[in-house]
Amino acid sequence: MVDVDEEFHALRAEPDPVRRGRRATDLLATYQQRSVELARVRRAAIEEARDQLGGSYTEVARAFGLTKGRITQIRSSAPPAHRAFFGVGPLEVALPGRRLLDREDVVIATEDDATGVHLTEETERLAFTVERRIIDPHQEWEPAGDAVVVCGPASAHVGHMLMQRDPLLTMSIGDGARWGIVDRDTGERFLSPMDDEAPRRADVAYLARHVMPSGSVVVHIAGVHALGSIGAAHYLTENVADLWDEFGDGSFSMVVGAEFHELSPTTLDVLVPPRRWPQ
Repeated sequence: MVDVDEEFHALRAEPDPVRRGRRATDLLATYQQRSVELARVRRAAIEEARDQLGGSYTEVARAFGLTKGRITQIRSSAPPAHRAFFGVGPLEVALPGRRLLDREDVVIATEDDATGVHLTEETERLAFTVERRIIDPHQEWEPAGDAVVVCGPASAHVGHMLMQRDPLLTMSIGDGARWGIVDRDTGERFLSPMDDEAPRRADVAYLARHVMPSGSVVVHIAGVHALGSIGAAHYLTENVADLWDEFGDGSFSMVVGAEFHELSPTTLDVLVPPRRWPQ
């Protein structure tokens, strides 16, 4: 990785104004997100130090060299510890595009758009700078940094690539050409009620957190149908603090079921509890 100071000084010396301006824009976003992460780290350190120092914020303030009023301000303004579930940022929210025969551009399903809107709003509340990306199914795109990827293995290369990394769960097509989520250990399959003989407005979805070799974080959501991704996204944002408390900066996967009224989940169920991946 290029040293931050080296990159900063190289940028200042860049003679081309277009390259200098574009890179400055990128670095501003990166530095801003690092600043937010430092604030989160400091808030988490305050809470941990309080436990070590007998529950006294007065003692914490003394140890940190700050006033008690400043400690109170940090605790109320800095992002919560579970922000780190999504990495440091900036964050990409990547959604599956679809190509239609009568159109040249890539389109997006209404359900996937709703998933993207929900994830963007909720991660922006955690002080992430979020960029939305539509995945071209004909391109072998992979996230370069922290990302939430909403894409099944049949929709694009990145969905297949991420699913192959999971040692516990996968998605495959079975009898009756029905896609399902499969427990690799037991062989149990989880199918969508939308494909039953008497279909219901309900679906199942895969949800995983990947710590990539680069150290970046990729959260992967894949509904058997696009509707299921909405349910997984809502489950994630409602339970992210508990998931962070349980797994910290680790990789895991699970299966979520949901019933819907139009595009809004009415019930959310854990069909396969989250399980940590072997190291």
